[in-house]
Amino acid sequence: MTSQKIIDLEKLSKIIERHKKKGKKIVLCHGVFDLLHIGHIKHFREAKNFGDILVVSLTPDIYVNKGPKRPAFNERLRLQAIAALQVVNYVVLNSTPTAVNVIKKLKPNIYCKGPDYKDHKNDISGQIKNEINAVDKI
Repeated sequence: MTSQKIIDLEKLSKIIERHKKKGKKIVLCHGVFDLLHIGHIKHFREAKNFGDILVVSLTPDIYVNKGPKRPAFNERLRLQAIAALQVVNYVVLNSTPTAVNVIKKLKPNIYCKGPDYKDHKNDISGQIKNEINAVDKI
């Protein structure tokens, strides 16, 4: 079942389009989600409350910049861990370091970032403003 949730971006955009035509509200969360923990799970549960379909996009290994020997779990394992969560409907591996391309492709109704991004100074990627601009455009 979990492997059916892991879908490439092109296929997922078509699936999401069909859900939207049925009136479903799409929620997107994006991040590294290395060393999956209860804070991530609570974030996904809260995010799901904003819509019907929860999509989680992951930053690929080559763009993870969280210190030496990170990510601790490679992108395949991170995808599988997220897909194993009942609250998550779809998981997609991003091809870039930020969520901008996923936002533009899927056009979610809601984009949720964790509370650690409330203060943009905490954004180590420096890309939260670009993600906000992408959401505003769609």
